[in-house]
Amino acid sequence: MKQQATPVFIDPTTDFGFKRIFGTETNEDLLISFLNELFQGRKLIEDLYYNKNEHVGDTEEVGTVIFDLTCTASDGEQFIIEVQRTPQTNLKKRMLYYGSKLIADQAPKGNRRGWGYTISEVYVIVLMDGFPMPGSEGSSNYLHDICLCNRYSGEVFYEHLGFIYIELINFTKGEQELAVDLDRWLHVLKNMSKMDKLPTYLRKPVFEKLFAIAAYSKLNKEERDMYDASLKNKWDAESIRQTAILEQKKARERGLEEGREEGREDGLKEGALAIALKLKNMDMAVEDIVQATGLSAEEIEKLK
Repeated sequence: MKQQATPVFIDPTTDFGFKRIFGTETNEDLLISFLNELFQGRKLIEDLYYNKNEHVGDTEEVGTVIFDLTCTASDGEQFIIEVQRTPQTNLKKRMLYYGSKLIADQAPKGNRRGWGYTISEVYVIVLMDGFPMPGSEGSSNYLHDICLCNRYSGEVFYEHLGFIYIELINFTKGEQELAVDLDRWLHVLKNMSKMDKLPTYLRKPVFEKLFAIAAYSKLNKEERDMYDASLKNKWDAESIRQTAILEQKKARERGLEEGREEGREDGLKEGALAIALKLKNMDMAVEDIVQATGLSAEEIEKLK
């Protein structure tokens, strides 16, 4: 994967690109638009403000949690938006912990009874770049909208703790298939760094602003250095991931070959034993059977 000599637009899935586009109050309209498309009419966010990304634990042992981006909507809903570039064994558990952390932080230090557990809504949104959602390998779904529900009926039990996982690797719609703005957002997130201009099918004010902010030419020297370092980190992570996939493939191939070799050896052994038994039933001397089959005298003696 090679970077253009002079890229036209930055990659929005890098740390720098994501925070430049979505992480400032002057661009909150972009984040609001993206979130509203994700909720697909189930929720309407009209305004939001940005929270601190660092959440300190209650004790030194708990430690500090740092989110990519956190914000609160005007109705009190809280959002964590995370970008993940490499598969992680405990990704789901970690995101559950993140959401639980925001819930736990709402509890007052005293007067729990007066508080009455009036918990605001919490949503964790995970943008997965380049790898599938753990446990869904082989699936073509690119959007997973998760909430607590009854296992047997599917009825929603509690809707105000939600997890939205986006698998960009599975989003393969072409230009002619971008029917709604959510499709356009995902298309942009995945492909903007490879574009050289704003396409006509994205001629909307929100995308015009997005492309203007993402223009590489608008970055100053320090910002370009930060972006280039962020892009290199993304490429390094992708290289490590591809190397791991290649090693896994080689290991599987070695295992299959070893299995086939073992099967061939087992087949030859079974054939030799069958021949030896026939020769033994013909009263051939054991020493001669050893010479003929390559089996040991002990193996031949045991044949019946």
